[in-house]
Amino acid sequence: MDDVQTKYYSHITADHKWFDLKLKEVWKYKDLIWLFTKRSFVVRYKQTILGPAWLFISPILTSVIYTFVFGGIAGISTDGIPQILFYLSGTAIWSYFSSSLTSNARSFIANAGVFGKVYFPRLTMPVSNVLSALFQFLIQMIMVVVFLCIYTITGQVSPNWAYFWMIPIVLLQLGIMGLGFGIIISSLTTKYRDLSILVGFGVSLWMYATPIVYPLSQLEGRFSNSILRTLIKLNPVTSPVEMFRFALLGKGNIDIFYILGSWLFTFIVLLFGIILFNKVERTFMDTV
Repeated sequence: MDDVQTKYYSHITADHKWFDLKLKEVWKYKDLIWLFTKRSFVVRYKQTILGPAWLFISPILTSVIYTFVFGGIAGISTDGIPQILFYLSGTAIWSYFSSSLTSNARSFIANAGVFGKVYFPRLTMPVSNVLSALFQFLIQMIMVVVFLCIYTITGQVSPNWAYFWMIPIVLLQLGIMGLGFGIIISSLTTKYRDLSILVGFGVSLWMYATPIVYPLSQLEGRFSNSILRTLIKLNPVTSPVEMFRFALLGKGNIDIFYILGSWLFTFIVLLFGIILFNKVERTFMDTV
């Protein structure tokens, strides 16, 4: 009898190492991760008239506006890719990253009530936010694939089918990066609430520093030797976006130096996020 009781005995303590994420424990709570993912999706569209249809309406309207403003008025080239497809694919991959970041940036504050009532591995919440963003991305990609098939059949687009294996790697990297940045910001906002206000503004500016509404090739001319072009290429999101576009649309700039640099930055952000997350996790209920 004592052996049976010992088997199901759990010791909850705040004393853990900085790098201890208790991944085995997180895996045991995989059903909870799924419930959090489902909850995030359902709550977002629960009291809306069109519901999940906004996952299609929002990117298509955004892409139409980008086509009119950047493609029409500004006359920015899309490297021969049909404008609507160029902006749809860019919006989809950026929405995945930005959603992963912003949803995790408020995870501590938004779920303080739940955290204060019951114990579960805190990392399950950030992981579920990334999965929710991935789920939305996959839904939006249905529309992208439809346009991709149309333009591929008409010969206007030539996807690099042999490099489609890069897309899951891109999604993994952006998910890790969004997770890392998100838990860093979430950890800091437990004391400094101003950061939560700046997140949305900062992410919007970050998008324009990433080749989402313009191809990286547009910087080759007068900006070829400028600091601006170097900064944009050093942007850790630029390389994943270009890899995604290269595989999906057949156009993009692949530079192994910047790809490795982007991955290095991703791991640094994740490492710093883990340290900060483990430090704040033990005391955030006292300050939130």
